[in-house]
Amino acid sequence: MKPTYLTEKSISEFISLALAEDIGDGDHSSLASIPEDAQNQARLLVKGDGVLAGVELAGYIFKAVDSSLQVEVLLQDGAHVKYGDIALTVKGKAQSILTAERLVLNCMQRMSGIATYTNFLTGLIEGTGAKLLDTRKTTPNFRIMEKWAVLIGGGHNHRFGLFDMIILKDNHVDYAGGIREAIEATQRYLKNKGKDLRIEVETRNLEEVKQVLETGGVHRIMLDNMTPAIMREAVAMIGGKYETEASGGITEETIRAVAECGVDYISVGALTHSIKSIDLSLKAY
Repeated sequence: MKPTYLTEKSISEFISLALAEDIGDGDHSSLASIPEDAQNQARLLVKGDGVLAGVELAGYIFKAVDSSLQVEVLLQDGAHVKYGDIALTVKGKAQSILTAERLVLNCMQRMSGIATYTNFLTGLIEGTGAKLLDTRKTTPNFRIMEKWAVLIGGGHNHRFGLFDMIILKDNHVDYAGGIREAIEATQRYLKNKGKDLRIEVETRNLEEVKQVLETGGVHRIMLDNMTPAIMREAVAMIGGKYETEASGGITEETIRAVAECGVDYISVGALTHSIKSIDLSLKAY
């Protein structure tokens, strides 16, 4: 089942805006050089190793450009691919294939890079019980696709935006006057607004963890930039009363040790802000 942010409407709106950005008043290179009635075909070639993502989206893009284009999917989202694999073929009006080409490649290359890195980090924590989360450190106007790619890679989505979950981070706590003040103000706000949103609180040390436990009324406690030893102590203090999430400066080298502290979730901003795209190309044949 797709997450709530992935709807026909949201995907269509993304594609419309992206095509408008790229095409403007026309793909004049294709319109000028290719006969209007020319028919052709192309293959989407994989030029790197990793996890493929964006195949389903590519189908939507081709159809948005020209509903008569025929797409044959050879490798599904989530497939482990290697150099030389063919992900899909597309047949139809040559001008339409060329117009759709760059948006398909831009999306699939970045999404595949995200899915590949997500799959790698998920493998590093396998067997610990911890789940890997993305963050809001995404590319503006491309978040929907980046979070979709995390799912394809085997990770889990954190909140989509500021509207669907409350996270009281260090600045919220400091501006509010402390942990208790931030939590109690949030609880009043939700009651007054009639909203049912989960509350997570970021903590920087064991004293702040203690303050959250004393105040109560939250769903998850974030353990930010703590050493594994301190994190283990924090997890023991919380004792399963609330969900726990490790965050901040977690790397490939440290993620396993963090997971073994017993946290429920590990959030890693690098999933979407520090990945290398997988090289793909669309070639006529």
